[in-house]
Amino acid sequence: MNRHHLFSVSAVAALALALLPSSAVGQQKSLKDQLVGTWTLVSTDNVQTFGANPKGMLVFDGNGRYALVFMRSDLPKFTASTADKGTAEENKAVMQGMVAHFGTYTVNEADKTITSRAEGSWFPNLVGREAKRIITSLTADELKYTNPATALGTTAHTVWRRAK
Repeated sequence: MNRHHLFSVSAVAALALALLPSSAVGQQKSLKDQLVGTWTLVSTDNVQTFGANPKGMLVFDGNGRYALVFMRSDLPKFTASTADKGTAEENKAVMQGMVAHFGTYTVNEADKTITSRAEGSWFPNLVGREAKRIITSLTADELKYTNPATALGTTAHTVWRRAK
């Protein structure tokens, strides 16, 4: 292959790349698309509620639905063998050591927020209410957000890792 022919092929390839729609080169996924999937809890600064090593899972689907569960890793086992026979103290420990709700969500790309609307919750007062979380960082494998008004009356900074 001579230099002239090689130069022509290179020029045509460069021109073809330049003419591709911008969406085809370096396309950026929307925040919502980046959120879709299952996330496991890495950390939260709500240590007073969830202890030093909390567990949790957060799921966002592509249709705008979510489910969230946080819990202490040291929840006491019930003395009874069935969940409906817990003592008042056992039930209190569980209620105070977990958060669980599900519903719908939307993402505001401009202000980088997630707004959830609870349809069901361990705390019935959340049902029908909206809650905003501010995305502070999002990569393919890590989500960090701030919840300025948790159901427990605190502000929480939470880190999630994409489940594998």
